[in-house]
Amino acid sequence: MIGADAIVKCLEAEGVTTVFGYPGVAICPFYNSILESDIRTILIRTEQNAAHAASGVSRMTGKPGVCAVTSGPGATNVITGIATAFADSIPLICITGQVNSELLGSDVFQEADITGAVESFVKYSYLVRDANEIPRIMKEAFHIANTGRKGPVLIDVPIDVQNASVSRFRYPEEVSLRTYKPTVKGHVVQIKKVMKELEKAKKPLICAGGGVLLSEAEGELRHFAQTHKIPVVSTMMGIGVMPTEHPQYYGMVGNNGKAYANRAMAECDLLIMVGARVADRAVNQPDLITKDKVLVHIDVDPAEIGKNAGPTIPLVGDAKHIFEDLEKEEFTCHCEEWIEALEGYRRTMEKKRNPNSDYVDPAAFIARLSEKMAEDAVYVADVGQNQIWSCGYVKVRQGKFLTSGGMGTMGYSIPAAMGAKVAAPERQVVAVCGDGSFQMSMMELATMRQHHIPVKIIVLKNNYLGMVRQYQHFTYKDNYSVVDLSGSPDLEKLSAAFDIPFLRLTNMEHCDEVIDAFLKEDASMLLECVIDPMDLV
Repeated sequence: MIGADAIVKCLEAEGVTTVFGYPGVAICPFYNSILESDIRTILIRTEQNAAHAASGVSRMTGKPGVCAVTSGPGATNVITGIATAFADSIPLICITGQVNSELLGSDVFQEADITGAVESFVKYSYLVRDANEIPRIMKEAFHIANTGRKGPVLIDVPIDVQNASVSRFRYPEEVSLRTYKPTVKGHVVQIKKVMKELEKAKKPLICAGGGVLLSEAEGELRHFAQTHKIPVVSTMMGIGVMPTEHPQYYGMVGNNGKAYANRAMAECDLLIMVGARVADRAVNQPDLITKDKVLVHIDVDPAEIGKNAGPTIPLVGDAKHIFEDLEKEEFTCHCEEWIEALEGYRRTMEKKRNPNSDYVDPAAFIARLSEKMAEDAVYVADVGQNQIWSCGYVKVRQGKFLTSGGMGTMGYSIPAAMGAKVAAPERQVVAVCGDGSFQMSMMELATMRQHHIPVKIIVLKNNYLGMVRQYQHFTYKDNYSVVDLSGSPDLEKLSAAFDIPFLRLTNMEHCDEVIDAFLKEDASMLLECVIDPMDLV
């Protein structure tokens, strides 16, 4: 057995079924060894998307997705995908090939100090020096990636280490890292304090972030909220924690959130912030969530608690465990008047749109699309105006809503949707993007075709980088700079080139029929929706 064989054996031991990547000489031993395995390899068309696709797998399975690329530009290209996963706490294992060990630091062909380059975007990184260390390193990497605050781990393997003999292969059953012991169980004293405050609260509110989904605690949170009739809002990454049409769910908070959700945050007297970083997109004025209220901040990462807003009660631990413990406590919550007030806000503060009838109304289209999608469908939003419309009008029932929140990486939706479809082939997966973000990953239509990954793609086309154009509209009084997408491809011809069926919707008149045709079969399809270039989110 050589080092490359050992890496594959470790992946098999971890139950990995798919690796996304792009080979080069420095990673060829690994890709040669994986031919002897049942692990599926998918050739992505640019390395960044290998990490995005692995992210899609991770968010569907709860286990680290895996990508493998070559040294130099292959490794540097994958950094944006790693940073995207890091910002949203998505567990990934990123394997990079490297030049021969004795040449490290010599600036030889396709050498890059990738462990140094990704230092601020990974939970941990390894440069493998000894092939016999591979089993330990791989076991640790999977453990680190998927425990505590989850995130990407990079493993850089020189080609000579991949080709070196392994004297004895034994995959460890357990991991014991002296300096890495993440807290999972919430402190019982802090939990008692939370219960006392809930007893006194007249206007309690739960704000759920992506950490609830990462810990697979949505069932426990829903049960807790329903049992005690506590209203819920979410951050962008927390969409799907509650069904979006649930009467106790009041929408997304933040700059582009629901006005009544933000008002609920401002007026509550007890705010339970769980699995959320209190970052600027969700809470642009941290004082609002601490003034005249009790703030309970629950997070598995102690570094996040108090970073942007000082909590009254900090509670470190995994959301699933903490809600299980909260359920064991008995208390009575009286907030009927609060619920009544929130219902009034919902009725009167919903944003009114005045769409141009000559075009597709993206808000109404997204609402109808998501209504017609399967109960457990996966909706993957890209970044830009399409993301904000998606967050505001998508209807999630038993399915999932995936997007790039913390990094806001354009081009995320198509590769992430591919990963989601590979991980859950029985589920309907739809990627929604703008014509700008589509062109950042349209090369993956070839991957979809080659590897028979039936993702459905919607392009909201306005011939602009819409979100930036909107910013320039307000900030620079329509003095537009470098946002015109003239020269974009004819999507009908592009679809034909990749042998993908194509549909176009130019206004709302035939919206239902087109959506029905788009969703009818589990096959790849591209739908172009022509929207008003001057529409605003």
